[in-house]
Amino acid sequence: MTIREHLIPASGRWRFQSAMILSVAADALQIFVFPFFAEGALSPADDILDLAVAAVLVRLLGWHWEFLPAFAGELVPGVDLVPFWTLAVANVYRKWKQAALTEEIGDNAQVIEGEYKSS
Repeated sequence: MTIREHLIPASGRWRFQSAMILSVAADALQIFVFPFFAEGALSPADDILDLAVAAVLVRLLGWHWEFLPAFAGELVPGVDLVPFWTLAVANVYRKWKQAALTEEIGDNAQVIEGEYKSS
């Protein structure tokens, strides 16, 4: 195991894996399946799916600002073909890993010349 795998508890990894699977599945449904069986972007089933995905993601990962533009983008016809849920979960995971690594290293870490260190 690498140092990064030790920083993220198993329950957190499970939650992010579940959230990523859900977001990829929801985006795949909206891109590939719903346009064939529903009225397209104006489908109530599409909106219900977005509400359910938003609720489950908030339940799994907590509230993150990334979910708000993802939800808004999913409601706009045509724009909802972008995998916003997947991008939002990936961004939340990236920030969470970065925060966990920063917390572990702490402020006592030495800065290598040319490396940026936030204050």
